[in-house]
Amino acid sequence: MSQDAVEATEQLVEEAERKSWVIDTRPLRVAPYRRMWIGNGVSFFGFQFTAVAVPVQMYAVTHSSSWVGLLGVAGLVPLLVFGLWGGAAADVIDRRKLLIASSVLAWLSTVGLLAQALLGMRSGWLLLALTALQSAGFAVSSPTRQAIIPRIVPTGLVPAANTLSYTVTTAGGVLGPLAAGLIFGVATTSTGVTVAYLVDAALFTVSFWATWKLPSIPPLGHAADEEKPSAGLRGIIDGLRFLVTQPVLLLSFAVDIIAMVFAMPRALFPEVATDRFGGGAAIGWLYAAIAIGSVVAGLGSGWIGRVKRQGVALVVAVVGWGVAIGFSGLAHQLWLMVLLLALGGAADLVSAVYRQSMLQTFAPDRLRGRLQGVFIVVVAGGPRLGDLRAGASSSLFGTTFAWAGGGFLAAGLALGLAAAFPALIRYRPAENPENVTNR
Repeated sequence: MSQDAVEATEQLVEEAERKSWVIDTRPLRVAPYRRMWIGNGVSFFGFQFTAVAVPVQMYAVTHSSSWVGLLGVAGLVPLLVFGLWGGAAADVIDRRKLLIASSVLAWLSTVGLLAQALLGMRSGWLLLALTALQSAGFAVSSPTRQAIIPRIVPTGLVPAANTLSYTVTTAGGVLGPLAAGLIFGVATTSTGVTVAYLVDAALFTVSFWATWKLPSIPPLGHAADEEKPSAGLRGIIDGLRFLVTQPVLLLSFAVDIIAMVFAMPRALFPEVATDRFGGGAAIGWLYAAIAIGSVVAGLGSGWIGRVKRQGVALVVAVVGWGVAIGFSGLAHQLWLMVLLLALGGAADLVSAVYRQSMLQTFAPDRLRGRLQGVFIVVVAGGPRLGDLRAGASSSLFGTTFAWAGGGFLAAGLALGLAAAFPALIRYRPAENPENVTNR
């Protein structure tokens, strides 16, 4: 970095002392991050069209909810495999080049979905295959993209950068499905899925542009007494070996698993919407509520980067998520349930930002990609296990116990874990920023 760039980044960090509660936008002054933020936000909004269209098309083709459920398996398996490999590859390959390659793979899968829709192909197996291909591309690109952030923004601004990223993607998670729903409301199924895939493929080009404009981000040098990093099984094992020696990172993963497995209620939304609120628009409000809370929390997140006791803040956020979800499960008024779910979503955003920031700043750059791969596996797998837990608990004990009991149990387990292993609540971010590539 040039001296001017160093001084500019230091000035950005020093401004962190300002007392503003609105979302911290200083990372957007860093040109590479700003372009990546725009590209990710636009492409994630476009991806929501595909996320809605694929299940709709699958049901139209097969008339079977079981086939629709298989889409989750088709997406999860490549995510588990390639998430770990992609993280290891990000530690030995220029991250810009790897992000371009994995993005091309994901884009080609979207083009494949568009092509089969245009050709009128009606194959559930083809949809499963294209979903798996798209998931593989995402599994590699996601840890790579996250490992890039600490290399292009100052360490002191990493929490703010993560908050901006989570807020824009969560907003896409709200607006994208609503926009896709408008398309399917005025078009036939075959026309709707074609338009949805076309929108996704077109908007993804913005992400390509942002990635192409990134500077080269090669791996940082490793110590003389360390083995050269590997993108194979040995590299993955090296990352896991490091992880098991770091209580702070292990505990941050553990509290996230607790939060998602025991307190994620979305598998119960259809039943509760029908039984308590008579169906109709209630189901849409339930699915949107958590994301709405995250967006609102993101817009008022200027304080997040100023917190020094990030471990304590993480535990408080997870407990807050569990308590909010617990009380929402007891609500019998739709507005109250939506409000409580939104409060849970706000706590979830805070938790996600601190977990991601801890990983990005606590882990050395030479292992950052591999640990991001583990992070992606945890983040993707936890909610799916939560769906399984909620559905099984509901069939045995009823929806109220499965929903509310799971939330309160998650809060209690998070508190108990933090008390039994205090390394997490003692954690404070280091004040030693690594090299930052800012061009």
